[in-house]
Amino acid sequence: MLARQEELLQFEFFNSDVALEIGLRLVRAAREARQAITVDITRHGQRLFYHAMNGTPPDHAHWIWRKSNLVKRTGHSSYHVHTQVTLGGGTIAAIATLDPREFAALGGAFPLTIRGSGVAGTITVAGLPGADDHALIVRVLRDYLRISETL
Repeated sequence: MLARQEELLQFEFFNSDVALEIGLRLVRAAREARQAITVDITRHGQRLFYHAMNGTPPDHAHWIWRKSNLVKRTGHSSYHVHTQVTLGGGTIAAIATLDPREFAALGGAFPLTIRGSGVAGTITVAGLPGADDHALIVRVLRDYLRISETL
Protein backbone atom coordinates (compact mmCIF):
# COMPACT_ATOMS: atom_id res chain seq x y z
CA MET A 1 0.00 0.00 0.00
CA LEU A 2 2.78 2.48 0.87
CA ALA A 3 4.61 1.79 -2.40
CA ARG A 4 1.33 2.26 -4.27
CA GLN A 5 0.82 5.65 -2.59
CA GLU A 6 4.24 6.77 -3.77
CA GLU A 7 3.48 5.50 -7.27
CA LEU A 8 0.13 7.30 -7.55
CA LEU A 9 0.79 10.53 -5.65
CA GLN A 10 3.08 12.14 -8.20
CA PHE A 11 2.88 15.51 -9.88
CA GLU A 12 3.03 16.42 -13.56
CA PHE A 13 4.71 19.67 -12.48
CA PHE A 14 5.40 21.38 -9.18
CA ASN A 15 6.00 25.08 -8.57
CA SER A 16 5.60 27.63 -5.79
CA ASP A 17 1.87 28.02 -6.45
CA VAL A 18 1.30 24.27 -6.11
CA ALA A 19 3.36 24.25 -2.88
CA LEU A 20 1.24 27.07 -1.48
CA GLU A 21 -1.99 25.26 -2.35
CA ILE A 22 -0.83 21.94 -0.86
CA GLY A 23 0.54 23.65 2.25
CA LEU A 24 -2.67 25.58 2.85
CA ARG A 25 -4.74 22.44 2.35
CA LEU A 26 -2.64 20.62 4.96
CA VAL A 27 -3.04 23.48 7.44
CA ARG A 28 -6.78 23.75 6.75
CA ALA A 29 -7.27 19.99 7.25
CA ALA A 30 -5.40 20.09 10.56
CA ARG A 31 -7.33 23.14 11.71
CA GLU A 32 -10.66 21.45 10.86
CA ALA A 33 -9.58 18.44 12.94
CA ARG A 34 -8.50 20.78 15.78
CA GLN A 35 -4.90 19.66 15.44
CA ALA A 36 -1.71 21.74 15.47
CA ILE A 37 1.00 20.85 12.97
CA THR A 38 4.04 22.29 11.27
CA VAL A 39 4.28 21.92 7.50
CA ASP A 40 7.35 22.13 5.28
CA ILE A 41 7.43 21.76 1.49
CA THR A 42 10.84 21.83 -0.15
CA ARG A 43 11.78 21.35 -3.80
CA HIS A 44 15.40 20.96 -4.94
CA GLY A 45 16.64 22.30 -1.60
CA GLN A 46 14.47 25.44 -1.73
CA ARG A 47 11.79 25.83 0.91
CA LEU A 48 8.59 26.78 -0.92
CA PHE A 49 6.19 26.58 2.04
CA TYR A 50 6.62 26.56 5.81
CA HIS A 51 4.01 27.13 8.46
CA ALA A 52 3.97 26.40 12.18
CA MET A 53 0.44 26.55 13.54
CA ASN A 54 -0.29 28.20 16.86
CA GLY A 55 0.64 25.91 19.73
CA THR A 56 3.36 23.98 17.93
CA PRO A 57 6.78 23.69 19.58
CA PRO A 58 9.99 24.88 17.92
CA ASP A 59 11.41 21.34 17.85
CA HIS A 60 9.03 20.46 15.00
CA ALA A 61 11.63 22.03 12.72
CA HIS A 62 14.16 19.42 13.87
CA TRP A 63 11.70 16.55 13.34
CA ILE A 64 10.93 17.88 9.86
CA TRP A 65 14.64 18.02 9.04
CA ARG A 66 15.24 14.45 10.25
CA LYS A 67 12.18 12.97 8.49
CA SER A 68 12.98 14.85 5.27
CA ASN A 69 16.58 13.62 5.38
CA LEU A 70 15.28 10.07 5.35
CA VAL A 71 13.16 10.70 2.24
CA LYS A 72 16.09 12.37 0.49
CA ARG A 73 18.35 9.41 1.35
CA THR A 74 15.92 6.60 0.48
CA GLY A 75 13.49 8.11 -2.04
CA HIS A 76 10.61 6.68 0.01
CA SER A 77 8.24 8.17 2.54
CA SER A 78 9.50 8.13 6.11
CA TYR A 79 6.51 5.96 7.04
CA HIS A 80 7.39 3.49 4.27
CA VAL A 81 10.90 3.11 5.73
CA HIS A 82 9.49 2.93 9.27
CA THR A 83 7.15 0.12 8.25
CA GLN A 84 9.86 -1.83 6.42
CA VAL A 85 12.21 -1.60 9.40
CA THR A 86 9.64 -2.47 12.06
CA LEU A 87 8.12 -5.34 10.06
CA GLY A 88 11.65 -6.72 9.85
CA GLY A 89 11.88 -6.59 13.63
CA GLY A 90 14.33 -3.70 13.74
CA THR A 91 14.51 -0.07 14.75
CA ILE A 92 15.93 2.97 13.00
CA ALA A 93 18.80 2.97 15.50
CA ALA A 94 19.80 -0.47 14.17
CA ILE A 95 20.37 0.76 10.60
CA ALA A 96 24.12 1.22 10.59
CA THR A 97 24.24 3.77 7.78
CA LEU A 98 21.60 6.07 9.27
CA ASP A 99 22.45 8.18 12.30
CA PRO A 100 19.20 8.58 14.30
CA ARG A 101 20.27 12.13 15.18
CA GLU A 102 19.96 12.99 11.47
CA PHE A 103 17.26 10.60 10.24
CA ALA A 104 13.81 9.84 11.66
CA ALA A 105 11.98 6.77 10.39
CA LEU A 106 8.58 7.97 11.51
CA GLY A 107 5.63 8.94 9.40
CA GLY A 108 5.28 12.46 8.12
CA ALA A 109 7.69 13.04 5.23
CA PHE A 110 6.54 12.16 1.73
CA PRO A 111 8.56 12.30 -1.48
CA LEU A 112 7.63 15.18 -3.77
CA THR A 113 7.87 13.28 -7.03
CA ILE A 114 7.61 14.75 -10.52
CA ARG A 115 6.34 12.09 -12.92
CA GLY A 116 9.15 11.09 -15.28
CA SER A 117 11.78 13.07 -13.33
CA GLY A 118 11.89 11.42 -9.91
CA VAL A 119 11.99 12.75 -6.37
CA ALA A 120 12.41 16.52 -6.38
CA GLY A 121 11.85 17.26 -2.71
CA THR A 122 9.70 16.57 0.32
CA ILE A 123 6.32 17.35 1.79
CA THR A 124 6.64 17.04 5.55
CA VAL A 125 4.29 17.34 8.51
CA ALA A 126 5.16 17.19 12.21
CA GLY A 127 2.89 17.32 15.21
CA LEU A 128 0.74 14.18 15.13
CA PRO A 129 1.70 10.56 15.69
CA GLY A 130 3.78 9.44 12.70
CA ALA A 131 1.05 7.35 11.07
CA ASP A 132 -1.35 10.29 11.35
CA ASP A 133 1.17 12.77 9.89
CA HIS A 134 1.55 10.38 6.94
CA ALA A 135 -2.20 9.84 6.55
CA LEU A 136 -2.83 13.60 6.50
CA ILE A 137 -0.34 14.11 3.66
CA VAL A 138 -1.75 11.19 1.68
CA ARG A 139 -5.34 12.41 2.15
CA VAL A 140 -4.49 15.94 1.00
CA LEU A 141 -2.40 14.80 -1.98
CA ARG A 142 -5.04 12.29 -3.02
CA ASP A 143 -7.65 15.04 -3.00
CA TYR A 144 -5.42 17.58 -4.77
CA LEU A 145 -4.36 15.12 -7.47
CA ARG A 146 -7.92 13.77 -7.77
CA ILE A 147 -6.89 10.17 -7.21
CA SER A 148 -10.03 8.10 -6.73
CA GLU A 149 -8.27 4.90 -5.69
CA THR A 150 -8.49 4.23 -1.96
CA LEU A 151 -5.01 4.51 -0.50
